[in-house]
Amino acid sequence: MVPVYNPGDTADACIRSVLEQSMASEEYEVIFADDGSDDGTQLRLDAVAANRSNVRVLHLGRTGSPMRGRNVAMAVARGEYVYMLDQTDRLERVALERMYARAVETDADILIGRLVDGQSPPSKIFERDRDRADLLKDRLLTLLTPHKLYRRAFLDAEALAFADPGGTLAEQTFVARAYLRAKVVAVLAEQVCCHLGERAEQQDNPYVHGAELRELLDVVDYEVPPGRRRDRMYAHWFRTAVLRRLAGASFVLSSRDRAATFTTLRELVVQRFPPRLDRYLPVHLRVRAALLRAGRLDQLLLLAQAMRGTRLRAELTDLLWEDGAFTMGLSVEIVRAGGEPVRFVPHGENGLIWQPPVPLDGTALPPELADVTHAASRARFEVYARHEDTGLIYFLPVACSMTRSRHRNGVRLQVTGTARLDAATAALGHPLPSGLWEIHVRMYGGADQARARVTGSPLNCTGTLANHSDRLIIPWWSDLGELGVCVEPRSFAESIVLVSPGATVTPQRDHVFVVVPVPYVPPSGGPTAELVLRRATRGEHEVCAPALVEPGVPGQLAGRLVAKVPTRRVYREGFLAPGDWRPFLRVDDREVGLRFKVGMSFGGRVEVHASSAARRPAFRYPLLKRVALRIPGIRNAVRVTRSVQRRYMPG
Repeated sequence: MVPVYNPGDTADACIRSVLEQSMASEEYEVIFADDGSDDGTQLRLDAVAANRSNVRVLHLGRTGSPMRGRNVAMAVARGEYVYMLDQTDRLERVALERMYARAVETDADILIGRLVDGQSPPSKIFERDRDRADLLKDRLLTLLTPHKLYRRAFLDAEALAFADPGGTLAEQTFVARAYLRAKVVAVLAEQVCCHLGERAEQQDNPYVHGAELRELLDVVDYEVPPGRRRDRMYAHWFRTAVLRRLAGASFVLSSRDRAATFTTLRELVVQRFPPRLDRYLPVHLRVRAALLRAGRLDQLLLLAQAMRGTRLRAELTDLLWEDGAFTMGLSVEIVRAGGEPVRFVPHGENGLIWQPPVPLDGTALPPELADVTHAASRARFEVYARHEDTGLIYFLPVACSMTRSRHRNGVRLQVTGTARLDAATAALGHPLPSGLWEIHVRMYGGADQARARVTGSPLNCTGTLANHSDRLIIPWWSDLGELGVCVEPRSFAESIVLVSPGATVTPQRDHVFVVVPVPYVPPSGGPTAELVLRRATRGEHEVCAPALVEPGVPGQLAGRLVAKVPTRRVYREGFLAPGDWRPFLRVDDREVGLRFKVGMSFGGRVEVHASSAARRPAFRYPLLKRVALRIPGIRNAVRVTRSVQRRYMPG
């Protein structure tokens, strides 16, 4: 079922995906609940339904919320299970078939199929398949969007429905109640089921937010008896729905609803979030909770501003191939906005106390809450690969350890270790799909957590065939020096482009050798290649030099593409002269831009500089012809003549 409202073209992918499922059309139905669209969507959906017997369109009055559409669709659905989708999402072709089979196999009331969202942090829920997921142990509360397969009889028996109208917390209330009442919640992690699109921003009214949070907590109170389980659930929304809002950009940088947000949340915390919950919070959120209870809006803002920009520094220390797998040595540390490491105060023999980055008047945490010794001892990092196009994420096996060191009368924590990427098994035991994969790190550092891309110099540009198969795997670096892995480059030229930031020059008396890494040279030696250098300011000036490809040792030593380029200190056709030059690789009469530039000074010094991929300059007519084309009617006549020549004249 899909609630829609004025999606325009953004719903095309969603509509196609639900119509082109691998299940036979008579085995499933599609329900579109239109919330009074006036952009032509109603007519489009009616046309689809007229030609598809398994498609129904519900025309509803405008409510401004998708909740009523979901409720009506659930009421009229006829299937054994229902799946909820948003208008900008997209299902994989086999999604419904695989989710239904898995739900029947596990006898699940709720089946969570793997979701892909390139914007949010990765979810540990999808580390593996789960026949019976636990609400807290398996972190189901981190996934509270409606995107799940629900047994319809379960929804009817429990009279589950969305609050109408409602916002994000109303959705979470529905899902939380469903989690708590379901006998079996299963997870399908091996199969990507749904690609999440960008959700429309909802108006953030502090009073509505507070009311919806109270309703959610009432559900928890009704479903869960007092005790540790309820406290841990409360602590989740204390973090996500209260304390994080007091550090967001809308609260810190704008005073528009700041007073209303602060007053509403403080009243809610005093009434519903007792201090005993603070033990489940990271230390900086404990401080934030104490300031909120004390009514110190000024100190909350000061703390939030000081902690903005806290980030992760993940540096590559080693890079090598071992038995066909890609092994990365990493050094990871959480730092403040200016690059200063987060420091802790020594306490006792081996204890550590957290101190806020700025002095907070009149607010001091008791030692038992400020002590982060246990949390620091568990400091670790996680590494995952993210597909650049699809956002698909897989966690990699890691081995790491935490080290302490003195730093300016304090103690800093660094985590070092290795991560291993085996392209043959990294996708939950299956081969990684082809494409560009980014390498990300997420660290838990005792007081903070952060995530970042792995950065470092191109230590190793060697590619290899994964586990002696025919799938080429090579490391690559972004324009910002961020590490990635390419699985099966589309061409020999693309593989060189990816590692071209590692290019170097070797100057001689009247020429220079430009050397570009080649990650893998096929046994045939590769195609004939040329290096073309074009002047950055005047694209018509170029130097073309044959390139010799020297093979390396797969997995051990990168090959090289070497071009001998003549140089002169005064410009002359066919020579490299003072100025900036953009490089291109010409293979099989096709050109691709390389990701560096060559600069030559007036003194004759030649250097390589980092740069994004070069683009061939657009063709420009001579000046007189450009002037002539401005005459009314001339440009159209030229266009018609070209069209006639292209279609009807022999080549």
